[in-house]
Amino acid sequence: MATSEVEALAPLATPVPDGPTELPFSELQWSTLLAIMDTVIPSIRRETTTNNKINQLTMSDVEYNKTVKHLKQTMANSPDSGSLDEYLDEYLDEKPSDNQRFQAMLQRTLSTFIRDDAKQGLSLILTTLNTRVGSLMLTGYATPFQDQPVHLRQTILDSWRVSYLTPLNTIHKQMTLIAKSTWLKTSPTYHRISGFTPVPNHYKPGSHYKYEFLQFPAGPGPEMVDVDVMIVGSGCGGAVCAKNLAEAGHRVLVADKSYYYPPEQLPMSEEQGAVHLFENGGAEMTDDASMGVIAGSAWGGGGTINWSASLQTQSFVRKEWAQDRGLTFFETAEYQNCLDRVCHRMGVSAEHIRHNHGNEVLLEGSRKLGYHAKAVPQNTGGATHYCGHCTLGCGAAEKQGPVVSWLPDAAKAGAKFVEGFKIERVIFDQANGKKKAVGVEGIWTSRNKNGGVNGPVSERIIRKVIVRAKKVIISCGTLWSPIVLMNSGLKNKQIGRNLYLHPVNLIAGVYKEDIRPWEGNLHPFILKYGLLTDLGGILTSVCSTFENLDGHGHGVKLETTCMLPSLFLPLMNWNNGLDYKTQALKLRHTNGFISICRDRDTGRVYPDPTSGVPRCQYSPSAFDRAHIMEGLVALAKICYVTGATEIHASIQGLKPFIRDPDEDSTSEEQEDPGVTNPRFREWLEELRRIGNKPPTGTFVCAHQMGSNRMSSRPQDGVVDPKGKVWGTEDLYISDASVFPSASGVNPMVTNMAISDWISRGISKELRGANGKVEPRL
Repeated sequence: MATSEVEALAPLATPVPDGPTELPFSELQWSTLLAIMDTVIPSIRRETTTNNKINQLTMSDVEYNKTVKHLKQTMANSPDSGSLDEYLDEYLDEKPSDNQRFQAMLQRTLSTFIRDDAKQGLSLILTTLNTRVGSLMLTGYATPFQDQPVHLRQTILDSWRVSYLTPLNTIHKQMTLIAKSTWLKTSPTYHRISGFTPVPNHYKPGSHYKYEFLQFPAGPGPEMVDVDVMIVGSGCGGAVCAKNLAEAGHRVLVADKSYYYPPEQLPMSEEQGAVHLFENGGAEMTDDASMGVIAGSAWGGGGTINWSASLQTQSFVRKEWAQDRGLTFFETAEYQNCLDRVCHRMGVSAEHIRHNHGNEVLLEGSRKLGYHAKAVPQNTGGATHYCGHCTLGCGAAEKQGPVVSWLPDAAKAGAKFVEGFKIERVIFDQANGKKKAVGVEGIWTSRNKNGGVNGPVSERIIRKVIVRAKKVIISCGTLWSPIVLMNSGLKNKQIGRNLYLHPVNLIAGVYKEDIRPWEGNLHPFILKYGLLTDLGGILTSVCSTFENLDGHGHGVKLETTCMLPSLFLPLMNWNNGLDYKTQALKLRHTNGFISICRDRDTGRVYPDPTSGVPRCQYSPSAFDRAHIMEGLVALAKICYVTGATEIHASIQGLKPFIRDPDEDSTSEEQEDPGVTNPRFREWLEELRRIGNKPPTGTFVCAHQMGSNRMSSRPQDGVVDPKGKVWGTEDLYISDASVFPSASGVNPMVTNMAISDWISRGISKELRGANGKVEPRL
């Protein structure tokens, strides 16, 4: 197939599907909800310009001018002073109820992405707030919430954070999170005044493979397709399987419920990317709302939105899987061959890395503290890759994920593809007392006549499709693969259990330098060591000192994180509206870091009883939280020794550490106390005292593993050591859901290596033990 290269100034727009036409609540409830949103992101005015003291947060002219002066001092490369005053006035004055884009996105989020029981709970709270008795119970005032002035609403909202009523804790956390995230995606002023650039520097779409997808005509009955191997899912597991099996000469069909977006449409905007590229619009939460769950949902799966980090399975994890779990393959040379093979195909290397500010801080801070840190190999084909926007898709097409490498290889070997095909169940026959997989059935939804997925669904073809196959491989990811098995009638009690999530808490360091963390910039460390480079990738370094805190391979790694506004800033604490708007403008001086845990304790995935979509029952255990806390303390120390002027932790109720410049002014005769500084030590003690138990701690995860775990005995897992589902024939799982426990590193390479092993075994079964056709590299 031919490739194409497009010159452009910005990615092409990707309009989202039509949103709901009706409000998810009554008009009165919606009004109360918008009052909550306006409380989180309030209109702030000086006293002499205030014209609505109920819906505007009023400051004296002196305090307002002082605030504006402070904001100007924190901004670099800002517009001329006259324009800046005007821009800051607009920025401080804006509120959600004046923003139609905000309201449309909020309506879509609550109507489409929030589960029914959560909506019912929110509906009850909103109704209660609209009555005098209910308002008195929940706020301490008889006046309905939306009729209170903003400053009182802020006091009420903060009181819910510390309430002894768990539902109010949850409402506080969810409402502030939704308001922050939606505002940052739709604000008419934030990008302009913060300096954030939604288009990467040096943007130029890369060459790409021209995919062709099967199309089906409209018709009354199901469309029938016949193949050798049906692969459900186009992510890191399914794509490796597709390449190996197609190159071995088998007829392969890869299907995904999501759609393909070429480089000229990437990276997407934060507003559109949430809908097109992430599971559940990026709004997935665990049942108790303790953790946000970020998972890819696009052609290429998680490999489309991950950050290039390519770490192999560590020895202590391989030993655990082999010796404690009875899966001896993981200590063999053949497993290492699988790891090396997938890394070789993607050109994984640490030789061409250019570290940005945050990664240099992690490396240099670790050095100063005696921690062990190193560069993280990247799957960028041996090239330097420095885009900070890759979590919204890699427009440069340099990240060698499924869409760029494995799936084109499969296509060149004859594999066929279907997008927009949501599998409902696996079809079974009976053979020798076992269920024998013979295919799948599901619903295919075409694109519209213009090649997009926007507009009414009524203008697109919707068709039932049945695929008959000799082998079926489910590679839908840790959230969806167990749901497919359950929907197919399998009763193994292990399906969906043993869910690992690599939970994280965050630390943010604010620096004097103009960092622009979404891109990277020259940093004193880089200049000091003579590394003349100006940009870096998202995650190019890791500190591993704390990865084995219990002596059994459980602990945390310290890493950098994505710094796109709507993906990072919502995880920072909300204290009040003015404070949050102020902190949001410091993003260009900020770097974020995560304490990411190899969790020992697990949860489960199960289908929502109403919608059937995956739900996660998981809360970080005290054991795992203690490890994450050790990582937070270490990250705070790293920020301190590298000169951060402010240090913030994603722990509600914890004030940030603000550096006193006078404390660091030491003469040659005085010793530099470093992290033993008494005031800093007191702050660390307060961090430990408050702790990170939910809802105080804000957790998020981007790695899901283990919900169909591999086992040496049928009673202990879902698939056998070759990936075949216990109690079935010709049905396999090949994705991160088969991990016996948490990988402890970014799961992509481990997933691919296991899938390499599983798919080669399937090919041997199809061709016989003496088959001569071998997959090409």
